[in-house]
Amino acid sequence: MIHILLLGGNGYVGSVFADQIRARGDRLSVIGRQDCDLYVRGELAKRVREISPDILINCAGYTGKPNVDACETDKANCLAGNAVLPGVIAEACHQIGIAWGHVSSGCIFTGRRSDGHGFGEIDEPNFSFRQNNCSFYSGTKALGEEVLADVDRCFIWRLRIPFSNIDSPRNYLSKLMRYDTLLEAENSLSELNEFVAAALDCFALNLDFGTYNLTNPGSVTTSEVAAFIQATGVSKKEFQFFDSEDEFMRLAAKTPRSNCVLDSSKAVAAGLRLTPVHEALQRSLEEWQKETSHER
Repeated sequence: MIHILLLGGNGYVGSVFADQIRARGDRLSVIGRQDCDLYVRGELAKRVREISPDILINCAGYTGKPNVDACETDKANCLAGNAVLPGVIAEACHQIGIAWGHVSSGCIFTGRRSDGHGFGEIDEPNFSFRQNNCSFYSGTKALGEEVLADVDRCFIWRLRIPFSNIDSPRNYLSKLMRYDTLLEAENSLSELNEFVAAALDCFALNLDFGTYNLTNPGSVTTSEVAAFIQATGVSKKEFQFFDSEDEFMRLAAKTPRSNCVLDSSKAVAAGLRLTPVHEALQRSLEEWQKETSHER
């Protein structure tokens, strides 16, 4: 049994980490902004020392609700949560001498690589402030990874458009069923339970520290997902699509969206279990649960 300290344990992703850590029989401690000032290295380090975990996992960050458009009007908190906080945690963990993991995002990319393959872990982000083509959210997530570029004993786990079989406002499948009109795009996705299990297995398998794209192998288009939803009977909705991305930006969005394909072959080769994306979608919809016991 290991002792894991979780930051951001009450959020959509963090609550799944908490559930799986308990299910594995490990000891769990959770802290948040109410426990100490996470942005002050000395205070955070003191609190971590008091708890004395074996490892730390950071799920805290700023995503914006109901979507990344909200980040455009709350830039200070977005920058602090996604770019400043990872650096503070890195300094605290280095000072104490513990390994840790950070939940990042694949939204720092757009499209595919020029050779047609998905983006790998060593590819430079192409949807960031440096290209001046991104949402503020994506820009801050890219900065967060830059802050951690030379940090040792740290895992960076890239999450991409999470979904599961549990209906939730943060679940990609739920969002598609609730939006009036959809944007056709090709993306990599992360089945949330598999993402969390793979992240925890990085420690269990003693993998090399570094960045891992924890997306389900393959890619899928919005219309393919809509067809899955209809075929499984979860919703009989007739999905409507924007004529173009320009129309989507004009009528429904305040900031550009990341639509991209990531290469998860490094994670798979390391022994992390990630089901091909079409299979994972099919399973989630066949096991769909409409109601949850608590909001995540």
